[in-house]
Amino acid sequence: MLRFILLGTSFAGIGAFGWAVAQSPSTPLSEQKKSNSADSGALPPGASDVELVERVIAARKEYEASLKVLHEHYVKHGEKLRSQWTEAELMGHHMLFKPSYNLDVKDVPPPSLEAKVNVREANELFRMAMEYKGKGLGSDYILNQRRAEILFREILEKYPNSDKIGDVAYQLGDLYEGRAYKQYDRAAKYYERSFQWVRGNRTDARLRAATLYDRQLNERAKAIELYREEIAHDTDSERIKQAERRLAELSGPRK
Repeated sequence: MLRFILLGTSFAGIGAFGWAVAQSPSTPLSEQKKSNSADSGALPPGASDVELVERVIAARKEYEASLKVLHEHYVKHGEKLRSQWTEAELMGHHMLFKPSYNLDVKDVPPPSLEAKVNVREANELFRMAMEYKGKGLGSDYILNQRRAEILFREILEKYPNSDKIGDVAYQLGDLYEGRAYKQYDRAAKYYERSFQWVRGNRTDARLRAATLYDRQLNERAKAIELYREEIAHDTDSERIKQAERRLAELSGPRK
């Protein structure tokens, strides 16, 4: 197994991602353009991006899965150089910046999940993820954050009722806020899920979400809402004071 691809991520149920068939040379250029436009799946102006985002996600997964299978083939047949190529390409794929174009499409689970059950497999995945999170320098640091992300997300996918999902959401929020990602909208949503999935959560997740909506995303109303919730729900005096100060600033007259 690849050292980098220890992840054990399941690709079951992922169908082959179809690509447009090349046009026959005898097809008139005008007809080729019409066909290419249709095959591209372009949506009319103002339409939802859901279908297109789903296709991108499926393509990413299919690409990664195909590379893994190809790597295994080369390893099995003793083709060392080609196996090194596939490993390098897989590492490049994981290093690539992959934004969440739509947080509601196969990304952030709904707030209705509940952390209920102690699941041994989920605990082990969480332990493995924390061994990578925050570790390394340079490109190794980026790779380790990608490893941690995939392991955390595997917990949410496979064990959505695990009693670790609140911790997973918090760690994902911290990852997405950090320098390896800087995806602040994504981070804020996962911080929210951290306290939504666990009743009586006493971390700084709510305050961190509020600060992101306030300082990074310029969503004043959302920030005010969360600062008020922080004051109402938290028991940490320093966090409450911080929320009160910023709430007073935001609630005052705009300059």
